[in-house]
Amino acid sequence: MKSLLLLLAAFVLAGTQLASAQARIDTTRGRYYQPRFANVTTTSGVVYGAAVNSAGATQQLLMDIYQPTGDTVSRRPVIIFAHQGGFITGSKTDVYMIDVCTRFAKLGYVTASIDYRLLDFGTILGGGFDTVNIAKSAIRGMQDLRAAVRFFRKDAATTKTYKVNPAYIAVGGSSAGAFAALEVGYLDKASEVPAYVGLATLGGIEGVSGNPGYSSAPLAVLNLSGATENPSLIEAGNAPLLSVHGTADATVPYLQGRVGSSLPPKYVYGSGRLNPRATQVGITNTLVRLSRAGHIPFESSSLYADTTFRAIRDFLRPLLARAGTTLATAKAAAPALPAYPNPATEAVRLQLPASWRLPLDAQMLDATGRVVQTLHPATPELTVPRGSLAPGVYLLRFAGQPPVRIEFK
Repeated sequence: MKSLLLLLAAFVLAGTQLASAQARIDTTRGRYYQPRFANVTTTSGVVYGAAVNSAGATQQLLMDIYQPTGDTVSRRPVIIFAHQGGFITGSKTDVYMIDVCTRFAKLGYVTASIDYRLLDFGTILGGGFDTVNIAKSAIRGMQDLRAAVRFFRKDAATTKTYKVNPAYIAVGGSSAGAFAALEVGYLDKASEVPAYVGLATLGGIEGVSGNPGYSSAPLAVLNLSGATENPSLIEAGNAPLLSVHGTADATVPYLQGRVGSSLPPKYVYGSGRLNPRATQVGITNTLVRLSRAGHIPFESSSLYADTTFRAIRDFLRPLLARAGTTLATAKAAAPALPAYPNPATEAVRLQLPASWRLPLDAQMLDATGRVVQTLHPATPELTVPRGSLAPGVYLLRFAGQPPVRIEFK
């Protein structure tokens, strides 16, 4: 009997180690560091969603997807990029977007350049070119980028067309695209959005751009000359942050200042304030200061483009060897909050900390990262009903707070 128990223990340990290894990305033999592929296959005009734009029309959302030609790996990391343009111009086919997506695909990544909803020129010509409408466009861009993340998670759970690992999806962008990426990574509470934006009428933080029912949480945020309204958006437990920013940027301040010279000004905080905040709250981060460089210099200078490429490469590769975005697995982290009974048959009860700002949003995710239940706790006493959920392990994610592992039997 003792020998049998030892044998069973060995199988369990081996299975745990194998599952752990499979959950991570293999970075050996120079993959994701050196170009391993001579050619890249581009699939243009892939529909990843649709949503109502600033003109009131439903806009189809498209992305171009880049894959290493001839790659046989079945679960690959993804980088999704959003272009620059102040939320009024730009395209997924901008030269820099094509270049950066191609370079990373040659390393072994699946990469994507997205089009997102911009401020309609009819709205601009009609006198709608103002801070409020630009802010709304920024929210739409964030929502569309979230839908792109969900697109790849849905693909991983269904058709597996692009052979991606759903726990390793990074978001990044240049200038306006970086604003959107920062919001995907760090804007997670409705209270963080100015009331004049009318977030609820735009579809909330997640939006309705497509692929509902999957998590939009990123592995990491790649901020290239971007900023946010407040460094406090970055909280403990958020995704790692890489920032690349020119210290003489006169469009988006490296430290802090106003943006929108032709509009009522908006005060924002750039990379020189965001990365110290990330350090303060214990988030892995890297800040690359481009000394005396202006706005998005990597889009016009091959020297700065190379520097930025190496910065992204060197930042992401160690993250690939670590556990990715938590998507409710059997080995999910121990509960950050007491949950009882757990495992449960019908419902789990939680007592939320008095310090939490309520109400807040919560999502229950299954092992694929699919959202199976949405809650809106307004009081500290929270009951999570099982409903029609199958037996298994789930992850309860609170906006801006640590997740809780829940099991139904």
